[in-house]
Amino acid sequence: MKIRKGDTVKILSGNDKGKTGEVLTVMPKENKIVVKGVNVRKKHIKPRKQGEEGGIISVECAIHSAKANVVCPKCGKATKIGYVTEKGEKIRVCKKCNAKLK
Repeated sequence: MKIRKGDTVKILSGNDKGKTGEVLTVMPKENKIVVKGVNVRKKHIKPRKQGEEGGIISVECAIHSAKANVVCPKCGKATKIGYVTEKGEKIRVCKKCNAKLK
Protein backbone atom coordinates (compact mmCIF):
# COMPACT_ATOMS: atom_id res chain seq x y z
CA MET A 1 0.00 0.00 0.00
CA LYS A 2 1.18 3.49 -0.79
CA ILE A 3 -0.57 5.09 2.19
CA ARG A 4 1.19 4.87 5.55
CA LYS A 5 0.30 5.60 9.16
CA GLY A 6 0.75 9.31 9.92
CA ASP A 7 0.09 10.51 6.34
CA THR A 8 -2.41 13.30 5.74
CA VAL A 9 -5.02 12.14 3.23
CA LYS A 10 -7.95 13.69 1.37
CA ILE A 11 -11.12 11.63 0.88
CA LEU A 12 -12.16 11.35 -2.78
CA SER A 13 -15.64 9.78 -2.53
CA GLY A 14 -18.43 8.83 -0.16
CA ASN A 15 -20.23 10.77 2.59
CA ASP A 16 -16.98 12.38 3.77
CA LYS A 17 -15.84 13.53 0.31
CA GLY A 18 -13.41 16.47 0.51
CA LYS A 19 -12.44 15.97 4.16
CA THR A 20 -8.79 15.67 5.15
CA GLY A 21 -7.35 13.83 8.11
CA GLU A 22 -4.43 11.88 9.49
CA VAL A 23 -4.19 8.12 8.96
CA LEU A 24 -4.47 6.36 12.33
CA THR A 25 -4.34 2.71 11.23
CA VAL A 26 -3.41 0.86 8.04
CA MET A 27 -4.75 -2.64 7.27
CA PRO A 28 -2.83 -3.85 4.18
CA LYS A 29 -4.49 -7.29 4.00
CA GLU A 30 -7.97 -5.74 3.68
CA ASN A 31 -6.68 -2.67 1.75
CA LYS A 32 -8.33 -0.38 4.31
CA ILE A 33 -7.33 2.63 6.39
CA VAL A 34 -8.75 4.44 9.44
CA VAL A 35 -8.66 8.25 9.15
CA LYS A 36 -9.14 10.66 12.05
CA GLY A 37 -12.55 12.39 11.86
CA VAL A 38 -13.72 10.42 8.80
CA ASN A 39 -16.42 7.71 8.63
CA VAL A 40 -17.43 8.33 12.26
CA ARG A 41 -20.04 5.91 13.63
CA LYS A 42 -21.86 5.68 16.96
CA LYS A 43 -21.02 2.65 19.10
CA HIS A 44 -23.10 1.50 22.06
CA ILE A 45 -20.95 0.42 25.01
CA LYS A 46 -22.32 -1.83 27.73
CA PRO A 47 -20.89 -1.52 31.26
CA ARG A 48 -18.63 -4.54 31.88
CA LYS A 49 -17.40 -3.98 35.44
CA GLN A 50 -19.10 -2.84 38.63
CA GLY A 51 -19.33 0.95 38.66
CA GLU A 52 -18.34 1.34 35.00
CA GLU A 53 -20.61 3.47 32.85
CA GLY A 54 -22.10 2.42 29.56
CA GLY A 55 -23.07 4.86 26.82
CA ILE A 56 -22.76 5.85 23.21
CA ILE A 57 -19.33 6.81 21.86
CA SER A 58 -18.13 7.97 18.43
CA VAL A 59 -15.65 5.67 16.65
CA GLU A 60 -13.79 6.10 13.35
CA CYS A 61 -14.38 3.10 11.08
CA ALA A 62 -12.23 1.81 8.23
CA ILE A 63 -12.59 2.96 4.62
CA HIS A 64 -11.07 1.52 1.47
CA SER A 65 -7.65 2.96 0.68
CA ALA A 66 -8.66 3.70 -2.94
CA LYS A 67 -11.05 6.37 -1.64
CA ALA A 68 -8.16 8.47 -0.29
CA ASN A 69 -5.19 10.31 -1.80
CA VAL A 70 -2.12 11.49 0.09
CA VAL A 71 -1.80 15.27 0.48
CA CYS A 72 1.68 16.43 -0.54
CA PRO A 73 3.31 18.57 2.18
CA LYS A 74 5.15 20.69 -0.41
CA CYS A 75 2.44 21.55 -2.95
CA GLY A 76 -0.55 20.96 -0.62
CA LYS A 77 -2.56 19.02 -3.22
CA ALA A 78 -4.04 15.53 -3.09
CA THR A 79 -1.81 13.43 -5.30
CA LYS A 80 -0.94 9.93 -6.34
CA ILE A 81 2.27 8.40 -5.03
CA GLY A 82 5.17 7.20 -7.16
CA TYR A 83 8.42 5.48 -6.25
CA VAL A 84 12.03 6.32 -7.08
CA THR A 85 15.04 4.21 -6.16
CA GLU A 86 18.07 5.98 -4.72
CA LYS A 87 21.06 4.09 -3.29
CA GLY A 88 19.05 0.87 -3.35
CA GLU A 89 16.15 2.37 -1.39
CA LYS A 90 12.58 2.91 -2.55
CA ILE A 91 11.50 6.49 -1.85
CA ARG A 92 7.91 7.73 -2.12
CA VAL A 93 7.50 10.72 -4.45
CA CYS A 94 4.64 13.14 -5.20
CA LYS A 95 3.51 12.65 -8.82
CA LYS A 96 2.60 16.37 -9.22
CA CYS A 97 5.71 18.15 -7.91
CA ASN A 98 8.25 15.28 -7.51
CA ALA A 99 8.79 16.13 -3.82
CA LYS A 100 10.09 13.32 -1.63
CA LEU A 101 7.68 12.12 1.05
CA LYS A 102 8.80 10.82 4.43
